[in-house]
Amino acid sequence: MNAMRRGMGAVAAAAAMASASAGAQETAVAIGLSGWTGFAPLTLAKEAGIFKKNRLDVSLKKIPQKDRHLAIASGDVQCAATTVETWVVWNANGVATTQIFQLDKSFGADGMAVRNGVARIADLKGKTVAASAPGTAPYFTLAWFLKKNGLSVKDVRVVNLEPQAAANAFVAGAGELDAAMTYEPYLSSVRANPEAGKIIATTLDYPMVMDTFGCTPKFLKDNPKAAQALADSYFEAVDMIKREPKKSFEIMGADVKQSAEAFEKSQAFLRWQDKAANQKFFAGEHAQFSKEAADLLLEIGVIKQIPDLKALADTSFIK
Repeated sequence: MNAMRRGMGAVAAAAAMASASAGAQETAVAIGLSGWTGFAPLTLAKEAGIFKKNRLDVSLKKIPQKDRHLAIASGDVQCAATTVETWVVWNANGVATTQIFQLDKSFGADGMAVRNGVARIADLKGKTVAASAPGTAPYFTLAWFLKKNGLSVKDVRVVNLEPQAAANAFVAGAGELDAAMTYEPYLSSVRANPEAGKIIATTLDYPMVMDTFGCTPKFLKDNPKAAQALADSYFEAVDMIKREPKKSFEIMGADVKQSAEAFEKSQAFLRWQDKAANQKFFAGEHAQFSKEAADLLLEIGVIKQIPDLKALADTSFIK
């Protein structure tokens, strides 16, 4: 009888352990992003163990913005970080995605570098500008800056270079570039080489770059708890930056081969958005900007029709 009890006890203990293990099982999720400073809290959440603590098995995949939607469509990633207007482009082109929280707002972290002889943006008519491909944030930023100065992308010659390559080529004087669109941490290389040119405009002049995090509708439907954990983990990472800035800057800077000091300077040009800022943003600004952005994207031919803008965000994860 005692042997039988011991056997039953062992079975019960094994079942309890299996149940506990199942309850602690991590949800695997792949996230597409770039080395943009605004996305760095996602790297911090992974490297500091925040995702893992919240039962997420996260893989961060560096994918150029122009290709990120392809990774989502193929199932290679389930979620991504990108600019608000890019979600409009992806959904307009049949890649269904839903934004669930805001990451950052640019306060001078995105900009246009021009040669020292260029006095104003309007002088770029007929000139050569380096920018990522249509459908990306740098291309959209170029279109926005030009429109605000009476020009369109048709008035300049666009050479497609990713932000880091655009900054490097501009500083090196390669490719006969008159201007380049880039962002932090690469924009700082232009600041550090005034002989190459100057930064004529940034998002301080034109506040229109803001990033959000989103996933496929299928992932959100199948994994609501994991989606909540992703949002919670981001906000925890933002809190960690406030609480332990030096350690956080070291971790985030290492990902883009920057010292903690250099990274700290880069992040000064943007603002990561906590939960309160998220709630305020999605209460009105998100919809307003999405509409204006969609109109411009339609005007410059990046999209052929405007998708249902009301379906682009789910705010239930930031309440």
